[in-house]
Amino acid sequence: MATTKLILTHDVPKLGQAGDVVEVKAGYARNYLVPRGYAAKWTAGAQKQIDQIAAARRRHEIATIDDARVVRDTLQGGVVEIFGKVGTSGRLFGAISAAAIADAVKEQLGQTIDRRRVIIASPIKAAGDYTVTVGLHPEVSANLRVRVIATK
Repeated sequence: MATTKLILTHDVPKLGQAGDVVEVKAGYARNYLVPRGYAAKWTAGAQKQIDQIAAARRRHEIATIDDARVVRDTLQGGVVEIFGKVGTSGRLFGAISAAAIADAVKEQLGQTIDRRRVIIASPIKAAGDYTVTVGLHPEVSANLRVRVIATK
């Protein structure tokens, strides 16, 4: 079986994180990873891209488990309020996104989190209280309470 060396450009479950160099079967690379933009072919010149992705990951990641636990305690101790326009039926126009939650956390709690690490179980399309999960570190996650307040 032929294998191909790739650079992951996105996190791929059970394979690796962005910036990792992986060796996969040629068909998996050709039919799935490369067409969807999850990976790029590894070349000598692409090593620079690997270094850039790794540096960006280090800037965005929380360095240690202890730091992640401090952030987790802050997130779990607070409630993030997000205002959304509602129609006559009481439903929001659109849904509350992970990016909106990450921005609200930065503004209200003073913690910077990566929007890609915010996991919303089901779309938030109505006013009320919700709980979302935030992955802070491979071993630490936090449950964040989000209160959506209706505005006309």
